[in-house]
Amino acid sequence: NIDEVIRIIRFEDHPKEELMKTFDLTEIQAEAILNMRLRALRKLEELEIRKEHDALSAEQADLTDLLEKPARRWKAIGYQITELQKEFGQDTKLGARRTVIGEAPAFDDVPVEAMVEREPVTVVCSAKGWIRAVKGHINNADDLRFKEGDRARFALHAETTDRLVVFGTNGRFYTLGVDKLPPGRGYGEPVRLMIDLPNDADIVSMMPHDPKRDLILGASDGRGFRIAEKDVIAQTKNGKQIMNVSGDIEAKICLPIAEGADHVAVVGTNRKLLIFPLDELPELARGRGVILQRYKDGDLSDIVTMKAEEGLQWRRGDGVRTEPDYLAWLGKRGQAGRMVPNGFPRSNRFT
Repeated sequence: NIDEVIRIIRFEDHPKEELMKTFDLTEIQAEAILNMRLRALRKLEELEIRKEHDALSAEQADLTDLLEKPARRWKAIGYQITELQKEFGQDTKLGARRTVIGEAPAFDDVPVEAMVEREPVTVVCSAKGWIRAVKGHINNADDLRFKEGDRARFALHAETTDRLVVFGTNGRFYTLGVDKLPPGRGYGEPVRLMIDLPNDADIVSMMPHDPKRDLILGASDGRGFRIAEKDVIAQTKNGKQIMNVSGDIEAKICLPIAEGADHVAVVGTNRKLLIFPLDELPELARGRGVILQRYKDGDLSDIVTMKAEEGLQWRRGDGVRTEPDYLAWLGKRGQAGRMVPNGFPRSNRFT
């Protein structure tokens, strides 16, 4: 460190002792340095500078040559990669994988219903469309409080884990989670706030969803078809269009097919009854459907499914009346039918 030696000689009061202390020199070495001419010291510094300059110049010439020769560059890159591989390759201590990658765990698909506590409720919807879920299964919804001028229309036994299927006169299906319904302490809430049911449409039916069940849909003009209930579930408030209706024609019937049923009975407002085999009714995913019963004057009033061996049944008062000899009304789908049997309700409905 020539600069430090010169500084000590020029500015320290006792340069000999300072040199011995700073550079760990003997007294003789310190005396020799002090007796040297400064020119000699500068010469040593110049030699160091020239040596460094020669090394840097050689490095510059080598780099310039490297840039001018692509083959040499690639050779140098290959050499460096080889050296890196020797130091960090997979077989080295630094390059060996330390993270163990295993198989991704399999997760069970947990349905949303599994997160809801299962409790029995009675879903009550009034004639003016106010809906609520009353705890427990009650048998008489008329005992509940309703707004003035309103009354119960639908009362369904369900569970909080169920989904509610709502069918409108516009031919659309809507889906509601029973756990999302307002509690039964008050009057409930308007169902139109939960689904986008138009003001000019009304509710045809409301039932807990059963994905294994089939439904029969019927329109006021006597058309209809069969559909699997699992295919009517809507994912949005806007619902899912299933039955195509237009003008004065409205969706009128949504009926679950009874287990074991093999025939369909249709009655019109003209009090004509037609019974035909269930297998004549096609299953569709969407559309207007086929003609169930043909009307000259009148519309569709009601539909029921039946077992041939049990005969035609309808509710009368508190009991059920059976017409075992139904063959007089048995025909092909699309016919007009015959006048209903004696004792059939004036409402032209089976229930």
